[in-house]
Amino acid sequence: MNTLKVIKLAQVKELTTFSSATIYRLIEKGKFPRQLKLAERSSGWLLEDIHNWINEKKDARDRGES
Repeated sequence: MNTLKVIKLAQVKELTTFSSATIYRLIEKGKFPRQLKLAERSSGWLLEDIHNWINEKKDARDRGES
């Protein structure tokens, strides 16, 4: 069974060390996972999406890409 966990912006900032502005700028450029709309005034990210994004950055680094 696949367990999905939704995290809020504060946790995304903690995991990435990015500011809110940087996160939203990267989303606009298509370079960061988009958040899920949970309710009218609530959104969050799948923890798995953030982990995958971090792993992609690590793999790019290990391949010598910038």
